[in-house]
Amino acid sequence: MASLSPSWPEWLPLRTSLRPLTPYGAPQIPDVIRLNTNENPFEVPASVLAEMQKNLEKILPTLNRYPDRDAVQLRSDLACYINSRSKTAFTLDNIWAANGSNEILQTLMLACGEKGVLGFLPSYSVHPLIAQVTGTEFFNAARDEDFSVDVSQAIAVINERRPSMVFITTPNNPTGTSMPLGDIEQLAQAGAGVGALLVVDEAYAEFSSEASAVTLLGAYQNIVVVRTMSKAFAFAGARVGYLVARPEVIDAALITRLPYHLSSPTQALAIAALACAPALLAEVDFLIGERERVARELATLGLKPVPSSANFLIFSGFSMAPSELWAELKDRGVLIRDIGIPGYLRVSIGTAAENDAFLDAVNKSGASQRSS
Repeated sequence: MASLSPSWPEWLPLRTSLRPLTPYGAPQIPDVIRLNTNENPFEVPASVLAEMQKNLEKILPTLNRYPDRDAVQLRSDLACYINSRSKTAFTLDNIWAANGSNEILQTLMLACGEKGVLGFLPSYSVHPLIAQVTGTEFFNAARDEDFSVDVSQAIAVINERRPSMVFITTPNNPTGTSMPLGDIEQLAQAGAGVGALLVVDEAYAEFSSEASAVTLLGAYQNIVVVRTMSKAFAFAGARVGYLVARPEVIDAALITRLPYHLSSPTQALAIAALACAPALLAEVDFLIGERERVARELATLGLKPVPSSANFLIFSGFSMAPSELWAELKDRGVLIRDIGIPGYLRVSIGTAAENDAFLDAVNKSGASQRSS
């Protein structure tokens, strides 16, 4: 993320375009309740760990060999998972797995970003960051005050800028807002008209009631859907993201991938996780219910949560600067995220106890419009 006063040494031959930057990352502070990185708060169930252990035992003796470069079984299993969720008929030829969805975004920009990429900010902050790191021009078409995208204006910008790729995040991070499938279809049509891929970032799709954009791939060859196992699967530590697209798009991405980028242990763990998908996804409905409860409680405190389709909420209406409330909550043992949107903070949905601790800290902070 950008720094106000980077101080790189003169002897370091860092690219000029990167000198204003510092490494991306969220604060990692010990001994606090961590509600700042949109992680699934539940540990992997013991039954799933047992299956993962079995898979690891099979591959550990073979670590002297490179992993399956094409991750055939993992991609096949991911295709089955998507088909079961969206009533589609994808095969492994429609799937590419990578070291987190961020690697997919970087690979796509390296392969297809020659004419620049268009995004709608505020959105996932890594999109413009990866664009800058890869030397890809980033165009911003700002969202409306309610954080929605005006589709007619977006189409006008697509026709004006004629980018190589258009990025839309739904549910959007950091706002939690989602885009109807019909709007995505209109953006796909506009993108096709100028030769652009429409990259739909669906990292939080399992928390949304909207249909996935994968259901549009049969009609629009330029749609690319990026997903992750980090959130709903409680798999953030394993780093597995995946791409759903036409085979030609995947072949283009493979040009710029790093050799053997997905380790054998990672593939083995992900295969076990997909086999145990019902157990790992069992907490999604609970988190959705907690999301709605936290939103109601924030409103009761006089604050203004934005309706969310993800596993987090942003809220406003507090009586101090976001940085002040962030620091106040941290001092009370709860870490949330200052997302850089004036007047807003973001909180990830945790366990019931963690959410109660957050609400209690907000109430006692003095930020509430209701006295504690």
